[in-house]
Amino acid sequence: METIDWSSLSFGYMPTDYNVRYTYKNNAWGEMEITDSQTVTMHIASTCLHYGQAAFEGLKAFRGKDGKIRIFRLDENAKRLQSSCRGIMMPELSLEKFKDAVITAVKKNERFVPPYESGASLYIRPVLFGTGEQVGVKPAKEYVFIIFVTPVGPYFKEGFKPTPMVILRQYDRAAPLGTGTFKVGGNYAASLVAGEKAHEMGYSAVLYLDAKEKKYIDECGPANFFGIRGNSYITPKSTSILPSITNKSLMTIAESLGMTVEQRRVPEEELETFDEAGACGTAAVISPIERIDDLDRNKSYVFSKDGKPGVICEKLYNKLRAIQYGDETDTFGWITIVE
Repeated sequence: METIDWSSLSFGYMPTDYNVRYTYKNNAWGEMEITDSQTVTMHIASTCLHYGQAAFEGLKAFRGKDGKIRIFRLDENAKRLQSSCRGIMMPELSLEKFKDAVITAVKKNERFVPPYESGASLYIRPVLFGTGEQVGVKPAKEYVFIIFVTPVGPYFKEGFKPTPMVILRQYDRAAPLGTGTFKVGGNYAASLVAGEKAHEMGYSAVLYLDAKEKKYIDECGPANFFGIRGNSYITPKSTSILPSITNKSLMTIAESLGMTVEQRRVPEEELETFDEAGACGTAAVISPIERIDDLDRNKSYVFSKDGKPGVICEKLYNKLRAIQYGDETDTFGWITIVE
């Protein structure tokens, strides 16, 4: 293997040695298959190609100071994939099969797990999609589940530094009571135009408002939003937000630090009252927000004037990372150690 410069890795795909697969046929999941092939062969009428029957997950493995490899919140990712499968009528993969596949994929690609303190991690991508042929709009009868892994650096190239975000009212990511609460490909396809426009304008991401009234904060494209006011951690609740496992973890950590946690509807005007704000997700962990510009209202909500993360964001980030890397005891039962 050529030498990898771990500290300069971007958040992108790098080929690794193996991936793990299961195939669903005749109403049952088959046995695990381990392959070095990086391609998939499927029918031209596969439902994933025509009707978007595809869901995915994202989780990470970290190498600790002790050399052990730790996977963060494996069970929660397995459960969320099951929820996505129910949302678009795909067969659920058992928690046991999911766990076996994740651990096998990490073990088979152990040499790609970045070293401790490199700032990089091993990103684990499970994906499940319909491969059975279907021309009418119906669920497929055959599916494939794959896990591949790739070493990655920070999702936002700035790393743990505040970045500006923008509200673009002319775009929606997901509709209330639609598929927003599921991690399905269509939600991300729907965010591409707005996301690219934001990048062209110099912003790291779009902060979406609710699709129905355009009054309440929804989420930041690929991540959940949270605001800090005094000793309170406040994050939006809606029927179109993907339940972020990182956000769920941060809420638990905030409570353990004696903070008040509020998950509720957050009107845009409340942004003015926050001391700090951030976007959170598996890929980004926490990306502190420098400011949010509402171009339609010619309004800016500023959270960082010196270009540095806020004190609470930093405390939450450091605590979560310490658990992920094994620097602090995992009192929450979030870590799976790869034996």
